[in-house]
Amino acid sequence: MSLIETYSRVRVGKKVSDRSSITNGLKQGDALSLLFFKFALEYAIRRVQVNRDGLKLNGTHQLLAYADDVNILGGSTHTLKEKAEALVAATRENGLEVSDDKAKYLAMSRNQNAGRNHSVRIDKSTFERVEEFKYLGKTFTNQNSIQEDIKSRLRSGNACCHSVRNLLSSRLLSKNLKIKIYRTIILPSVLYGCETGSLREEGKLWVFENMVLRRVFGPKREEVKGEWRRLHNEELNDL
Repeated sequence: MSLIETYSRVRVGKKVSDRSSITNGLKQGDALSLLFFKFALEYAIRRVQVNRDGLKLNGTHQLLAYADDVNILGGSTHTLKEKAEALVAATRENGLEVSDDKAKYLAMSRNQNAGRNHSVRIDKSTFERVEEFKYLGKTFTNQNSIQEDIKSRLRSGNACCHSVRNLLSSRLLSKNLKIKIYRTIILPSVLYGCETGSLREEGKLWVFENMVLRRVFGPKREEVKGEWRRLHNEELNDL
C-alpha cells in the first residue's frame, strides 16, 4: 500500500508539526514514510476491528497485521472478499491504496480444484490466487503442507553454513566454539517456525545437523588400518 493525496502531521510530546502534503505518493524508503504509513494503516485496521460485523472466524477476529504485512482469514472466498472490501474501504479514506502486484490470496481445501483458476476482484483491484506464499518467513501452501517450508528453512541453513564454513573447518578454533557458532548462527535459521511442523519431517533436520557436525568434528582415523572415515550418526550424537 502507499499513501497519496493526503496530509500528515507529526506529534512529539505536546508539540505538533505543520501539515506536510503527500500528493505524489509516499512509499517505503521515503522520509517519514514508515511513520506515516503505520499510523494510517493501524487507524484503518482498528476501525474495521471494532465494526459490529468484524473480521471473524469461529467467533474470534482473524485479521493478522505485522508491520506492513496484513493477512485476512475467512472460511470461504465470499467471506474473504467481503472482509477485504471492508478493509480496503477503511484504508482508502486515509489515502492508502492496495498494490495489485503484492496482494495475493490462497485457498486451503480438500478439493484442490475449487476455484483454482479464479481470482478475487475487489473494487478496481484483482487479487491473484496462488498455491503458496510467505508470511513472516513461513511458507504456506494450499495443501497445508509443511514440506515446502522445511525445504526453505534448509536452504537458509545451508546458506548460513556456507558463510561460516571456514570457521567450522578451522584448526584454530575449539570444537566447543564451533558448536556455539552452529547453535547461535545456523540452527535458528533452520528451526524458525518449526514448532508448528510435524514429527515426520524431523528426519530431514537430523540429516542437516549431522552434515554440519561432520564438518565440525572432521573424519576419524581407524587405529588398525590407519584409514580415515567419516563419523557415524551414533558417534556424532555421543560427541
